[in-house]
Amino acid sequence: MTAAPTSGFSAFALEPFPELQPGDDLAGTITGVLNRTGTKLRDGDIIVVASKAVSVGEKRYVDLADVTPGPEALALSAKTGKPAEIVQLILDSSTEHFLATEKRPIIARHTLGYQLTSAGIDRAGTEGAWLLPADPDASARSLRDALSTYSGATVAVVIADSGRADRRGATVISIGAAGVAPLRVTEHGGKRQEETFTDLIAAAAGIILGQRGRGAPVAILRGISYDSSDEGVAAMLHHQP
Repeated sequence: MTAAPTSGFSAFALEPFPELQPGDDLAGTITGVLNRTGTKLRDGDIIVVASKAVSVGEKRYVDLADVTPGPEALALSAKTGKPAEIVQLILDSSTEHFLATEKRPIIARHTLGYQLTSAGIDRAGTEGAWLLPADPDASARSLRDALSTYSGATVAVVIADSGRADRRGATVISIGAAGVAPLRVTEHGGKRQEETFTDLIAAAAGIILGQRGRGAPVAILRGISYDSSDEGVAAMLHHQP
């Protein structure tokens, strides 16, 4: 079955949201905020979560003191100005990389198949960094299942991260999804087009989530028409692991 076209939707941040600590139950934390704010999930809601929040819950932290940069990382660090330890993590987490401009940013194809800024490595102050979830689609399914159990609503989850290559600034793309088909097909005037639907969802939420400083890692999109699926984002990648 193909979902009807979406003519309008609403989106809002789930806030105030507490600062997550490594190992925190993300679904439980989201549910706590829902309860405190009097917000109820509805059937069809899409919960978009910043990948860092998932990484914190899954304890994907790396202490930079444990990272030894190699010659390639040292050379790339000197060229880009990024700490050599961070560059080494980027290299370790990717199969290939290039510089978007002469000096930066580093765009890398993660070993999971995603093309991301800095291979999705997120700095944690000066002493550490957060890696991507080990399996973002599985993380999305787990979070979806827990939120559906807590709320009693049939919902979808999209995990979002930063990706860009051909222009300044950062945008938001999906790296994990559950409960929503990653691709949408639109047809008009005899033409048929596949769209990376979960990327469109992530980008819509990105307007609210932002990239830095807001402290709201979760947004809820309501009123979007979609087909239910657990294929995940990996199903639409050109380069799969």
